[in-house]
Amino acid sequence: MEILQQLWQIICHLMEESGFGKLSWENYVMVGISFILMYLAIKKQFEPLLLLPIAFGMCLVNLFPGIMGLPTTELLTEAQMLDKKLDPATYTTTIVNGVTYYNHTEYGGLFYYLYQGVKLGIYPPLIFLGIGCMTDFGPLIANPKSFILGAAAQVGIFLTFIIATVMGIFTPAEAGSIAIIGGADGPTAIFVTTKLAPQLLGPIAVAAYSYMALVPIIQPPIMRLLTTKKERSVVMGQLRPVSKLERILFPIIVVVIVALLLPDAAPLVGMLMLGNLFKESGVVDRINKTAQNELMNIITIFLGVTVGATATGTVFLTLQTAGIIGLGLFAFCLATACGVLFGKLMYVATRGKVNPLIGSAGVSAVPMAARISQKVGQEENPGNFLLMHAMGPNVAGVIGSAVAAGVLLSVLKPM
Repeated sequence: MEILQQLWQIICHLMEESGFGKLSWENYVMVGISFILMYLAIKKQFEPLLLLPIAFGMCLVNLFPGIMGLPTTELLTEAQMLDKKLDPATYTTTIVNGVTYYNHTEYGGLFYYLYQGVKLGIYPPLIFLGIGCMTDFGPLIANPKSFILGAAAQVGIFLTFIIATVMGIFTPAEAGSIAIIGGADGPTAIFVTTKLAPQLLGPIAVAAYSYMALVPIIQPPIMRLLTTKKERSVVMGQLRPVSKLERILFPIIVVVIVALLLPDAAPLVGMLMLGNLFKESGVVDRINKTAQNELMNIITIFLGVTVGATATGTVFLTLQTAGIIGLGLFAFCLATACGVLFGKLMYVATRGKVNPLIGSAGVSAVPMAARISQKVGQEENPGNFLLMHAMGPNVAGVIGSAVAAGVLLSVLKPM
């Protein structure tokens, strides 16, 4: 009998020490959500390069809470520290909007150290370096008017920021972090959120990359609703050739202007343009290939897994997260609509020479948004080839979202 009691105690102890004894219902729900995201990444191929590591990181942190050596996603105030009888000496401080929060750093594990690249704003600029190496700014240089459409799509970001602030549910800094989702640029959303509202990183990152993946589903109905069949059928003329000198000067001129006018956008735009200069100069082929392949792939893995690991059940499953997801979708739809409406203005101003569909590509989802413009245009006119014309606003949107991020940071970041 005594042996049975000892055996039962051993079994109970093992259950308590196992994950089953430590997981809450929120953890199980988040594991289920991570499975759904893995399905979308693998089966539906929705932005798999980032959605898959994000989903797996989410799964890991909810199966092994507190074991992965993560920085806490629950930022504690001093009063909460005292209430939980935790020693402030074992925590580092983070100041968000003038309020001091505490992050535990005593037992940093693998994910904790990988996360520093997110927290310190290192990964997003390096992602932009790789994007710059793969980006062709030729269509934008050939048709500078595309800048207007790229800028127009960013109007959705600022309108959403105003609405989210007026609602009173979020602080201005949180509203800015949510609004940047409208740019459909995951690295930019992460970069802004780590500076303004790090406690919202998990929900914002998941929302940003989810909407990037859903571009083929979200954008076409908006494009058709705001345009006529005649407008969608417009065939645009061929773009002029762009010289190598123009391609080399473009990134240099852009980075000088942005760095002088908006220093907070310089890390993103600067690395984007450095990557593009690698590509266009033609003299650093080896590091150009490294930046757009090996380096880009490594940073993508680190970024995806660590961002996914911030989405714990207690942080993610809240009404606040529902508001973030809803406002993020609104911001993205509004950005698409603003781009199309400005495209209609250009259609009128040029007397029917600009197809307004290319305005929807003003968001930063490269090259998916441009492909959607091409697809919708060809549905109305099989002889219509809008891809290169749409790439102009699309790459302008990459610059525009980084500039919008710089504006929000310069206005909202703590002094």
